[in-house]
Amino acid sequence: MAWSGVWRGDEPVRLNKFMAQSGVCSRREADGLIASGLVTVEGVVVADAGRKVESGQTVALADAAQAALDGVSVLLNKPTGYVSGQPEPGKIPAARLLSADRQVGLGAVPASDQSLPPVGRLDEDSRGLLLLSTDGVVAKAVIGPLSEIDKEYRVRVRGEVTPAIIERLRHGLELDGRALKPAGVFDNGKGRLKFILKEGRNRQIRRMCDLVGLRVVDLQRTRIGPIKLGDLEEGRWRHLTAEERQALIAASTAQSGHLDGD
Repeated sequence: MAWSGVWRGDEPVRLNKFMAQSGVCSRREADGLIASGLVTVEGVVVADAGRKVESGQTVALADAAQAALDGVSVLLNKPTGYVSGQPEPGKIPAARLLSADRQVGLGAVPASDQSLPPVGRLDEDSRGLLLLSTDGVVAKAVIGPLSEIDKEYRVRVRGEVTPAIIERLRHGLELDGRALKPAGVFDNGKGRLKFILKEGRNRQIRRMCDLVGLRVVDLQRTRIGPIKLGDLEEGRWRHLTAEERQALIAASTAQSGHLDGD
């Protein structure tokens, strides 16, 4: 279903600005869609990108506009041994797993030569939820500088886990000379930890654990904002739904988790 939104502000706003603020597209993309006659205000096609939208008015995209913007976004339950992005010689890209026999649900299978960048990398030794997408709006929502989306990980470690170590992992560590943001870290017993992070430094969790004398033996990402790995089997993939896309966009501007243990 094509996107529609209602402007709730007190003052009129430019149409292209409203579309960009809603996370639908960039202002430049909005200008192009409007010029192509693919945007309506109160059911009337608009040709002027500078048109003001009044409070309570509904803006909608034609189906053709939505299809052009959405691009391709897939969720993969990545096994260990695969790299997220463009591989170095001898490495296997996770995108190679996007075959028809591994697909769950409907939707076209991406071409073997199609570039699907990772939206939030997952290193070769880690497994779990990996989002691959050509959709710039989705990428901005998940890894943009203003994103509030958190990610959840299940981690198994070797070493003694104490309350003091948990407290240090939550706050007080730094990597590469920069302090880390506060993290949600919870001890689930028997060397099992849960991490909830709002940043994604290179191999962050493994390096955090190294700093407190713990060794990671298994790391699985189970959630990206409102998107959960669920029962998707390892090595399987599926398309991101339109509802999930909108949920990611909404979560990018509002804290989706509170770093709690629920």
